[in-house]
Amino acid sequence: MTTAVCFDLDGTLVHRTEPHETITRAVLADHGIEADDALVATAEERFRAAQNALEPNPFERSMRAVLDETGRDGDPEAMVETLRERAYATTTVPEAAADCLDALADDGPLGLVTNGTRDWQLGKLAHHGLAEYFEAVVASYEAGAHKPDPAPFDLLRDRLSADEYVMVGNDYEADVEGARAAGFVPVHYEDEDGPSFWATLRAMV
Repeated sequence: MTTAVCFDLDGTLVHRTEPHETITRAVLADHGIEADDALVATAEERFRAAQNALEPNPFERSMRAVLDETGRDGDPEAMVETLRERAYATTTVPEAAADCLDALADDGPLGLVTNGTRDWQLGKLAHHGLAEYFEAVVASYEAGAHKPDPAPFDLLRDRLSADEYVMVGNDYEADVEGARAAGFVPVHYEDEDGPSFWATLRAMV
């Protein structure tokens, strides 16, 4: 029986080393905008609203909201590139997680089911050298809905043939309840489990 082991990305395989608000504030400063808490909140809230609604280019919409709020001239696309560079650079992959992927890739197909835009998430995988591990990657934008909606899980199943699907993720609603409802076997990852979690997962599947 073929088992496809699927992973969430943010908070499961890839972890932030700085809060997103700190990154946003630094990006604005890089582009000559001194941001107070209210302006950073404007950027963050506009991004979340755009992504939740599956609006195109949510990061660009966030930067445009800042420019509109401040009345400043600026290049939102350049601001997004700065944001991308800082966001990728301030994430890390636990060594135990990378070792687990390396081991599991020899045993069966691996998939990724992640909320976000495909290009941004694929870029994150490439930045950390993880893309080669996954036979199928599904981002919620291309599925037309975010986890816990079944659409991303269904699209992964369409792209990756297996007899059984396991979903490993840190968000209980999205990655456990959503996966279970979609017919996946959920495995809940919690930060405090650390390396022991990845060792246990290697032994389980």
